[in-house]
Amino acid sequence: MTVIIDRVSKPDPAKREAPVSAAERLRKKGAGGGLYKPRMPIYPKLVHGKWRAIKWALLVAMLGVYYVTPWIRWDRPGKLPDQAVLVDFAGRRFYFFDIQLWPQEVHFITGLLIIAALGLFLVTALFGRLWCGYACPQTVWTDLFIYVERLFEGDRNARMRLDAAPWSFNKLWRKTGKHLTWLGIGFATGGAWIFYYHDAPTLIRDFWVGEAPATAYIFAGLLTFTTYVFAGFMREQVCTYMCPWPRIQGAMLDHHSLQVTYRYDRGEPRGPHKKGMAWEGRGDCIDCNACVVACPMGIDIRNGPQLECINCGLCIDACDDIMKKVGRPHGLIAYDTDSAVAERKMGNTPRYKFMRPRTVYYAVALVFVSGLMVWGLLTRPAFELHALRDRNPTFVRLHDGDIRNGYTLKIANRTFAPQVVEIGFSGVPQARMKSPGHAAGQPLRITAQPNEVTAVRVFVTAEPDDLAGTSTPAAFEIRSGGETVRTKTTFLSGAANP
Repeated sequence: MTVIIDRVSKPDPAKREAPVSAAERLRKKGAGGGLYKPRMPIYPKLVHGKWRAIKWALLVAMLGVYYVTPWIRWDRPGKLPDQAVLVDFAGRRFYFFDIQLWPQEVHFITGLLIIAALGLFLVTALFGRLWCGYACPQTVWTDLFIYVERLFEGDRNARMRLDAAPWSFNKLWRKTGKHLTWLGIGFATGGAWIFYYHDAPTLIRDFWVGEAPATAYIFAGLLTFTTYVFAGFMREQVCTYMCPWPRIQGAMLDHHSLQVTYRYDRGEPRGPHKKGMAWEGRGDCIDCNACVVACPMGIDIRNGPQLECINCGLCIDACDDIMKKVGRPHGLIAYDTDSAVAERKMGNTPRYKFMRPRTVYYAVALVFVSGLMVWGLLTRPAFELHALRDRNPTFVRLHDGDIRNGYTLKIANRTFAPQVVEIGFSGVPQARMKSPGHAAGQPLRITAQPNEVTAVRVFVTAEPDDLAGTSTPAAFEIRSGGETVRTKTTFLSGAANP
């Protein structure tokens, strides 16, 4: 037998590959089509124009509302909180100026969420992603953070040079100042948020002396961290990878939705243009990439509708500025529809269709739900009544043969003033009603405290001959002024279970 031994050569140390870092492996994986691609920094250039001015105005307005609202006072009687907008978990109330909602009125919160969703659907179907470009918190705070970044590091080219430069005192103080300001804005964001859940003047004093609730410190820290990370570092990645709305809005857009659009019918064929050159036989786009360097998402709007585009309009301002310099009309990039661009390409006059099946549906649904909400707020009773029947014993047979049931009535007074209410009982003929502390034979009246639930013990007695069986349907009612509120119950007189 012949045995063949295969010699395995040892690896040559000189040819051994250098160790590869985890970051390098991830980079190579991303470049090769993996699931993760490292973020490439985006340096949006500052532009001036109509849409940038609108964004600044909305930024100031919305941040002003967010930071100022918890400090608005609203006079309410007694010991009720005087904060205009307050989610009072301890008192189990939600206050919005003159409106207060109780826990059992959560359907109003649901209605508000439905109205917000339908309004967003309608605006998106008509005008594209206006929410993303102008009102989304991620967009607003990112704009603010970029503004701070420009204050410390300069505009696009200066920031790129600073990032590429070696560390120096100049780079250190600029980076440090920027990040400290970002953290300050993040802390102000988290601090303002917790004021919506506690009395603001009281909480701000307790917060700094260490006497605030633990939840206040937790949520202030959480909002500080998320604002700092999302607006300072992740930015466009939040919109592209974390937010579901870019994908949902695709189902609401069509060829008649107004969006930030590159009018290729006018811009193509594109190419460089020098002063004195004729414009015949070519488009107005001079391929300067001004729209690209102004985009906070780092995309080229000339490639058509894209998932990353938030319709902020900054590319419009950048392009209009270039068109002005080369002597061409504004509007090469503008809010337009795909249908209008295609019609002009074929030489037709475009028609803008705002009344479409989807927009009509959203509008009708929005009006309907809003009407229900308004009707519910205007017609909701000032009182709410619940009757809890005693379960042990379910009834008592008195020495004279009469049957007595015990109840606990809970009367919710939603007004801000004490109300005297009269309690009545119906459904059982000749039934007698009594409450501890009230004289027999007299109308049963109690004072319901403002913005509270008042519990009342009531005993109802009836003769067996007046009862329809082991269980008789009945009802309690309360009357105050011209308002009457009823609640159903049963009167038991046999061995039946409740």
